[in-house]
Order: sequence, then C-alpha cells, then structure tokens
Amino acid sequence: MRRRRAAPEPPPADVRPPAPEPDAERPPRYRQDEPRPRFEGFEGFDGYSSGYHSGYSSGYAARPDYADYGYDEYGEYADYGAHSAHGAHDEYADDTRAADVPPTRGERRERPEREGRAERPGTERPGAGRDRRPPSRPPRRPSKGARMRRRFFGWIAALSVIVGLAAAIWFGSQKLLGFDYDDYQGAGVADVVIQVSDGDTTGAIAGTLAEADVVASEEAFLAAAQGNTEIRSIQPGYYKVRAQASGANALHALLDENARVGHLQLKSGGQLQDVEQGNGKPILGVFSQLSAASCTKLDGQSTCVSADQLSKVAAKADLTDLGVPKWLARGAASAPADRRLEGLVAPGLYDVKPGSSAEQLLTEVLSSSASRYEAAGLPGAAKKTGYSPYEVVVIASVIEREGVTNDFGKISRVIYNRLDKGMRLEMDSTINYVLDQPNLRTSSKDRAKDGPYNTYRNTGLPPTPISSPSTDALTAAVKPPNGPWLYFVRCEKNGLSCFTNTYAKHRANVADAQRRGVW
Repeated sequence: MRRRRAAPEPPPADVRPPAPEPDAERPPRYRQDEPRPRFEGFEGFDGYSSGYHSGYSSGYAARPDYADYGYDEYGEYADYGAHSAHGAHDEYADDTRAADVPPTRGERRERPEREGRAERPGTERPGAGRDRRPPSRPPRRPSKGARMRRRFFGWIAALSVIVGLAAAIWFGSQKLLGFDYDDYQGAGVADVVIQVSDGDTTGAIAGTLAEADVVASEEAFLAAAQGNTEIRSIQPGYYKVRAQASGANALHALLDENARVGHLQLKSGGQLQDVEQGNGKPILGVFSQLSAASCTKLDGQSTCVSADQLSKVAAKADLTDLGVPKWLARGAASAPADRRLEGLVAPGLYDVKPGSSAEQLLTEVLSSSASRYEAAGLPGAAKKTGYSPYEVVVIASVIEREGVTNDFGKISRVIYNRLDKGMRLEMDSTINYVLDQPNLRTSSKDRAKDGPYNTYRNTGLPPTPISSPSTDALTAAVKPPNGPWLYFVRCEKNGLSCFTNTYAKHRANVADAQRRGVW
C-alpha cells in the first residue's frame, strides 16, 4: 500500500508564490490533443521547448516552487528552455511512445543520473535522496530490571579490570623492587659455620648466608636486617648458625653472643707449650689456645682438635706446607722438632674454623703470621742488622721477655753490643724458657745447667725464638738505638730497667734494686 508523503510546511509569506486568480483556468496536466513531438537535433528540441513553455508558462513556470506542494513530478521539465539554449540533446527525441504516455516515475528519477549532472542549486526537490521505505518500528526501551542487571554486570566487569590491573602493578613492583623473594620458615634444620670477612657489608653477609643455604635468598636476610642497627656489631670471624632458616631467624642467630666461634687472641711473649705459674695455674700456650678455639658442637658432635694433635703435626709436617715462608723455614729447619714453630706464630687476633683438621688450623694461623711479620719489615729489614730474618725474630723474642715496651730499644742495643763483642748474653729469660717457668730471675743452680738455651754458658743466640715477639719488639730488633750499654737490670716497680756500660755500675744497680724490693 503506497503511503502519501506529507506535504512540507508552507514557505514564508515573502517567498510564497502569488495565489492564482479565481477565474483563471488551470492548464491541463498533459497536452492530450497533440502527439508527443520527436526531436531531431537541436532545432526540434527548441520547438518542443517553445511548445512546452507556451502551454505551461502561465501555470507551472510562474510557480517554480510547486515541488514544495507535492508537484515534484514536473520539476525535471522546469529547465528545458535552459537545456535548449545550451544545445543539449533531449534523450526523449527518439522515444516512439505516444504523446499521451507520460514518462514513468523511474524514468524521471533516473534521468539526471543518465545525463551525468546534478540539479541546479535551489531546485532540489524536498525529500530527494531520502529513504522512501516506511520507518521501522522504534526499539523498545528495556525494562528497569534489565537496566539494573546490565548496570550491575557493567560494574562487575569494571571492578574486575581494576582488580586485575592493581594485581599486575603490585606483583610487578614486588619483582622490580626486590620484594618478591624466597624465604624458609622456622629456625633451621642443621648447624653450619659461616665466615664473615673483614670489610663485609650487610649485602656481602647476605650473599654468604645464601651460598651456605642458611637463607633461601639474599633478599630474605636483607629484609629482616633492614633498620636493625645491631648488625653493625658483627665482627669478622666464624659464626655458627642453622641452615635453611628464615631471614629473621638467621639474623637472630647471627647476633647471638654465643654465635661467634673459632676466635682466639694470642698475647705477645707467649710460648707454644703451657707454662706453669707459681700459684699452680698454667699460662696457656699457643697449642692449647688454638685447640680451645677449634672446639664447638655441630648438631651435637664436637669439633675439638687437641693440643697434642697440633704439637705432633708441628713436629713432623713440612713447614712451608703449613704456611711458613721460606725465609723463616730455613732457620727453623735446624731447630728441635718440638720447638720448630716457636716464635713463628705472631701475637694478635685469629679466627679459625671449627671442624678443621690440625693441619688446616696451623696453616691458617701461620699464613696470617707470615703476613704480619712482612708488615713489620721482614725479611728485608734484617739485612741492615747483619743477621738472618730468623735470627732477628730470635732477638725480638728475647727483647719481648726481658723488659717492658719502653725499654725495648735499649735492650736491643745491649744484645747487639754484646754479640758484637763476643760476650755471652746472660739472659735469664732464655734459661726459664726451657724450664717452662715465667720467673724473671734464675737461681745459680739453673744457670749452671747445660743446654742450648743457657746463655750464661753459651755464646751467641739461642737456637730458636723463646716467645712470640710483638711488632714493637721486632721494630726494636731491626732498628736499635745507638748507645754503649752492655748491662741492665730491672730497677723500677713499673718494670723499667737501669742501663749501664760497666760491670761495676751494673752491680750497684742490682744491689739498689734488691734493697728496694724491685728485683
């Protein structure tokens, strides 16, 4: 069923065409009394145009906007005169249809397209190009429940996206900033010993713990140690901790006061073997102290190495294999087997690893001692003395046992002066060394005994050092001050001695010290 197009709104009064006179007769729609002319070129078209306009000029031509009132069927004929004036050819010139048969609506609609030109501005027909299909039924508005459901699921989808993005940002930042790390749970499963080296930072300690499987990752320990100032108190050395512990438990175990193991301090003037005191309490020697440092318990098992085991290894092992430098090993090679290492262990702080063998313990101590002797100038500094580096260590060991630090230089000069003159040293410390007693004085009976360490009976130096010399004693041994001194005796309660170059003056100093109860 064809729907009638609604008429457009009437144009304004100033452009509305004048109303026709009441008695004017409206021209017919088509001329029925003449056949439709056939045009043969430009002249025929003009004739048709003249006839056309002559019949419709008073009606149609006078009202160019009839298209606005529904008469759009005639709009395409409105410019036939202009078409004729430009010499265009009418496509209907060859049309053989009868004049009373008007062109179809499709032909009128397609004619501008066949001619390849658009309508003139201002003559477009209302509704031209408009879709003539009946409008479709407007969509139904969804119900309130449907809108609520759609809105709810929309919020759910948006929230899911936000949560996903937040999770991605969180896990990404954790990985990027190092917060994502592995960590064990609990206090650990087994005892292990780790080493903290000199100069280690918190990061270096974390790396050591991770390598020993104490913690699952370095980050686990670093996270636990963050903000904890007590970690600065950790000193270089060995520590007993538990393997596969959490970062927090590993830090707690490392800061425990009993965690440090294998630490010992060797004092200057000490000997390899224990020395009995007058009160019955021994002064522990190097072997005993090293044995004590080797002791701890790992999962209930003792790691102790006895002093006898250390003494046996020291007597039989190759000295260079134990870390003794060659310039010291050559002099110690001729020493008695049980005293070969005497004086070669420098005083100071040491850290040994519990669970090590006797060979490993001695090697660790002797290698460190060699570095300390080299720091004191040996072996190069010994060249100026005229004695070998080993003999300089022997001299330094005697200096260490004979006086206090303030007198080291003068004691060293006394030794060199007496050696230069071929005099016996007559040092009580060398006799007491083999007697394993710390007394300063000796008896006439002790001085009468034969032995390589009796400097009252032998000329020259003892065969080995008699103690572990300090750096001050070594310095005094390689750089003695100038002086004529040949004798000295302790004459002050603070340990200072009185020096002289004559025996008579020396005997007077001895008598005065004995009278005042100093010596």
